[in-house]
Amino acid sequence: MAEEGQGTSPLGAGVYPKAQVLNRLIAKFVDVIIVAAAGRLVLPVGWLAGLGYILIADGFSGGRSVGKRLIGLQTVIPHTHEVAGFKESIIRNLPLALAYLLFPVPYVGWALAAALVVFEGLLVIGNEQGVRLGDEIARTQVLDAGQLDIRD
Repeated sequence: MAEEGQGTSPLGAGVYPKAQVLNRLIAKFVDVIIVAAAGRLVLPVGWLAGLGYILIADGFSGGRSVGKRLIGLQTVIPHTHEVAGFKESIIRNLPLALAYLLFPVPYVGWALAAALVVFEGLLVIGNEQGVRLGDEIARTQVLDAGQLDIRD
């Protein structure tokens, strides 16, 4: 519960400070490397493996993709004090998956994919809690690991 004097976030829980934008960028870069490697190494279904990773990455081991685990970030559901599972991961990563699906289309797909990624990035930078569109839909937030008292 939020203490007196504390505001509430749009997610319906106490306000939690956002994770550092640079840390989120580095974690996402690591995840993009994994997606690109899957596309090259897991032929002929590598592209689908990359799409699958984008969607479910934050559902692994306590709301952490590989990049988040390396950097020390965690995807959580603030109003329930639980880590994000595969359901929340799929929902919150739908905009990024859409960008991934659009990218193979020359010119128009590239422009739309870039616009989606830039829009999501601007939301992370500009939002007080660092919540992007996918987080709003899934009601999740990325925090530094251990910042939220998680239920067992």
